[in-house]
Amino acid sequence: MTATPGATPTIVLVGHGMVGQRFLEALAERGLTATHRVVVLCEEPRPAYDRVALTSYFSGRTPEELSMTDMEFIDTHGIELYVGDPAETIDREARKVTARSGQVFAYDTLVLATGSYPFVPPVPNKDAEGCFVYRTIEDLLAIEEYAKARATVGAVVGGGLLGLEAAGALKGLGLISHIVEFAPRLMPVQVDDGGGAALLRTIEDMGLTVHTGVGTQEILTDASGAVTGMKLSDGSELATDMVVFSAGVRPRDQLARDCGLTVGERGGITVDEQCRTVSDPQVFAIGECALASDGRVYGLVAPGYEQAETAAATIAEDETEELTFTGADLSTKLKLLGVDVASFGDAHGAAEDCLDVVYSDSRSGLYKKLVIGRDGTLLGGILVGDAEAYGTLRAFTGSVPPVSPESLVLPAGTGAPAQLGPTALPDDAIICSCNNVRKGTIREAVTEHRCTTVPEVKKCTKAGTTCGSCVKVLGQLVTAELEASGVEVDKGLCGCFSQTREELYEIVLALRINTYQQLLDRYGREGARGGDGCEICKPTVGSIIASLAPTIGASGYVLEGEQAALQDSNDHFLANLQKNGSYSVVPRIPGGEITPEGLIVIGEIARDFGLYTKITGGQRIDMFGARVEQLPLIWTRLVDAGFESGHAYGKSLRTVKSCVGQTWCRYGVQDSVRMAIDLELRYRGLRSPHKLKSAVSGCARECAEAQSKDFGIIATAGGWNLYVGGNGGATPRHADLLAQDLSDAELVRLIDRFLMFYIRTADRLERTSTWLERVPGGLDHVRDVVVEDSLGICEELESLMADHVANYHDEWTTTINDPEKLARFVSFVNAPDTPDPVVGFVPERDQIKPDLPLLSIGMRTTETTENAEDVLEGSAQR
Repeated sequence: MTATPGATPTIVLVGHGMVGQRFLEALAERGLTATHRVVVLCEEPRPAYDRVALTSYFSGRTPEELSMTDMEFIDTHGIELYVGDPAETIDREARKVTARSGQVFAYDTLVLATGSYPFVPPVPNKDAEGCFVYRTIEDLLAIEEYAKARATVGAVVGGGLLGLEAAGALKGLGLISHIVEFAPRLMPVQVDDGGGAALLRTIEDMGLTVHTGVGTQEILTDASGAVTGMKLSDGSELATDMVVFSAGVRPRDQLARDCGLTVGERGGITVDEQCRTVSDPQVFAIGECALASDGRVYGLVAPGYEQAETAAATIAEDETEELTFTGADLSTKLKLLGVDVASFGDAHGAAEDCLDVVYSDSRSGLYKKLVIGRDGTLLGGILVGDAEAYGTLRAFTGSVPPVSPESLVLPAGTGAPAQLGPTALPDDAIICSCNNVRKGTIREAVTEHRCTTVPEVKKCTKAGTTCGSCVKVLGQLVTAELEASGVEVDKGLCGCFSQTREELYEIVLALRINTYQQLLDRYGREGARGGDGCEICKPTVGSIIASLAPTIGASGYVLEGEQAALQDSNDHFLANLQKNGSYSVVPRIPGGEITPEGLIVIGEIARDFGLYTKITGGQRIDMFGARVEQLPLIWTRLVDAGFESGHAYGKSLRTVKSCVGQTWCRYGVQDSVRMAIDLELRYRGLRSPHKLKSAVSGCARECAEAQSKDFGIIATAGGWNLYVGGNGGATPRHADLLAQDLSDAELVRLIDRFLMFYIRTADRLERTSTWLERVPGGLDHVRDVVVEDSLGICEELESLMADHVANYHDEWTTTINDPEKLARFVSFVNAPDTPDPVVGFVPERDQIKPDLPLLSIGMRTTETTENAEDVLEGSAQR
């Protein structure tokens, strides 16, 4: 690619979707952004976003969170990005592109990444009010607005991937949902009749109505032109308020046609193996708009990424990197309406003389088929309902697995299925098909680049950074390679215990060990037995014992006996230590609901003790500035007024936020306040590996921000949706949908199970968000355990929670009624009536704040100490 001598060569990219963004990254990796001017013309009003995860918008991900564009990357590499300004015309002779804004860009190299457009069947009234397509974020925003304002029933035309996702989105919006598919089965491209039947049963069990083998003949409308129904090809009519077309896509090649580039008979810009158009060597086409050299248009993101890499390498003219694109793996693993669906290789058995190995369980919605060659080669397969083995099976495609095909599809307990670990895979096996990362590359990341964790390997290789279906296998490979390299991975909790926190929990539960010393002496490392332990294991074991206290016969009171010595600093005084040595007091306010009398009591206490007050994001009132000796006095007044500890100091449940729900809000569909109060009172005081936060929203508007919580609940017309693993802290994470349309009893039962399973298996100081991503199998495994009871432990989990609920006691009340425990609440043991002179305050905004200069110098001279005492006295009087 040559430019005029002395001029900076220009690359113009038309289109900025996922493939376009990968192309820009490929240019940057090859240094081309430093030597070329790069111009991007983007049609949509926002830069590239994750279209694969588009439907997650309806689960709470915002358009900003779907973005794949790091503007710092754009700025650093000097890329000129024009959003909402698509290319209108191309003059190939002059090598110029004219944008909608009228700007004209000269180019040396032109790359077309215009993607595809939704196919809408040419039926009467297809453009009526209430008809939508399902392709962009703007489409989803329009669907959401119309569904909430004007629809109760929705129909989706198309039973493929996007069609099923669209139907799930409509159901999530509270609509009665129908799916109309012209083929005789759902997902006809990915699955066969058996897989389609299993998928159909599962989806119908979710409350969706499926119509297969029929097409849409006409959209019915009322006098105003709004949708009222559909006329189907079998003569029947389907009443519906809105129609979403998701009947496939077509290459967006009109721009290429208009400028004379060659396109295929059925569409797609014809390119060679370097992704260069056959008509013009200065023009490339990549992604869904391109007709590849093998005669196919690829609609998956992984082939598009390969094309982006190929085009960038060709433009770079790097002789050491001669990439070509001659075809791609069409394997896919999907999560549709909560159902795993995967296909790989020759899924439909098109090869001559191939054999099928099939396992089908209609009751469980499971269908597994492997296509085997006569010589035993694994050619492909289909998995519905359980795609756990997808990563390993796909990697073995094209080779003879080391075990019999039958053992690869049979579930546990029906024939001793083979457990094929990552070491059985060849180095050239593709682990991440989205980014074309082989097993050998992952091994090199560990052995040569010194990566020791999955996040490090993901950053080094890009494996697992797109759809995420390979992350489990990735983790297995990293662990196996570390062990093979002789790296000893000590999984022990600390220097005192060789066991993990999960293993210690099981030991305590199984053997009913109810003291730390007993556990250390019996199961600690040889050199730690008989010792005092360390600051890692003492609070960890203390938390385990507290969470199991009623079951194992221990005291649930954290200041009782040995337990008191195991606690972190905050738990020692049942309050949060602040930066100047004072403490905060946070009474529980379940669901954020409080009476005027309760507000008055808190106000009077804050006034009388000179405390700083603040309303928190957790819908509570914090009181700051209490000296340690004041804590029992404050608690006594709060307890007398009906308050109790809010456990703001402990690794336990903090709050359950709520909106006002249907009681007051005109959009509310359930009583979110009642549910929040019930849940907070049920789980109060529950000790866990880390703090727990929750929220209940009364409708899909999500005012309580439930999807940023460890467990969040959103009301639907049919009950409650339960989300888990969210986090709004330093590493934000949207919660994942665990189950939907639950009754009150079903919701509580699943939360019981989820929380106790988390407490049972999480690492020390591991939030549910991190735990959910770390635990093998992730959300799918957790759902199998707590919803389907795959491990047979749900009864025990429920029993453990029932023990906690039945034996809960307020720690503040217990403390103020125990003179022995009250003796610890002093600043100086040898001068119990003397307050700490370093704890001082100064005025700010009609309240107080810590006097940090006083704290920084400690005890002052006699003169300044006297002044400090004046400040202390004044603080108490304010």
